[in-house]
Amino acid sequence: MNRRTIAFLQAPSIVLLLLWMIVPLSMTIYFSTIRFNLLYPERTGFIGLSNYEFFITDPGFISAVINTLVLVLSILVITVVVGLALAVLVNFQFHGRGIVRVLLISPFFIMPTVNALLWKNMFMNPVYGLFSVVSTFLGLEPIDWLANFPLGSIVIMLSWQWIPFAFLIFMTSLQSQDPEPLEAAALDGANAWQKFRYMTVPHLGRAIAVVIMIQTIFHLSIFAEIFVTTGGGPGFNSTNMAFLIFSQALLQFDAGVASAGGVFAIILANIVAIFLIRVVGKTLVV
Repeated sequence: MNRRTIAFLQAPSIVLLLLWMIVPLSMTIYFSTIRFNLLYPERTGFIGLSNYEFFITDPGFISAVINTLVLVLSILVITVVVGLALAVLVNFQFHGRGIVRVLLISPFFIMPTVNALLWKNMFMNPVYGLFSVVSTFLGLEPIDWLANFPLGSIVIMLSWQWIPFAFLIFMTSLQSQDPEPLEAAALDGANAWQKFRYMTVPHLGRAIAVVIMIQTIFHLSIFAEIFVTTGGGPGFNSTNMAFLIFSQALLQFDAGVASAGGVFAIILANIVAIFLIRVVGKTLVV
């Protein structure tokens, strides 16, 4: 099969993929340069970069950018560390290992909205939540987590849901590790930490890179948990880029400013992607 035939066969899927990406992006860029408020449909026209200026000067913009980065980094650190620790522990043989693995993986299959409602009502409710009951039993004052620690509460919810994903990837990678070098290192006097630090961690390099890259893509667009629990508040304490764009589009009905926010979110995502490809993606090179 020559190159022309291959290119001819690939052309339909490539063209469809380009249209799938270019058409929405082009429309977003177009709407970001015009006045398009659904409350005032008669007020239209080209306004250049005014929507971008309005979005950047929004009181919640700086908080949204910082909260987005804090959420991504915090969840990545927690999920990678805890997921790796659980994978190493479950990698040992013990009775009930299969059941434990199923229980550890199961939270990942819970829908984001259900996950948020679960934590909001069953755990973090200041009146009848589990944390409140435990605090009262210990003689402590119950904490309104979503009001006092909104961003930390979102981190806890998402970490609980995404730890199973990291655990599953790390567990799969550990099962492919050759045990003979570990046995040889033990005979040479290496302790458990040395074997983990110099043999297991390098072996998990690609798995860690995959977990970081995939989770970063998803965590840059966190929305359901914030919408269901804190609503971006109090103030802008838990507002991220996705929720700020939502508030402009569906709360203030300003599609033009929301489109400008979408373009900025694309730029931010590409900056993060370039960083990941250059720093983290190196471990994926064969």
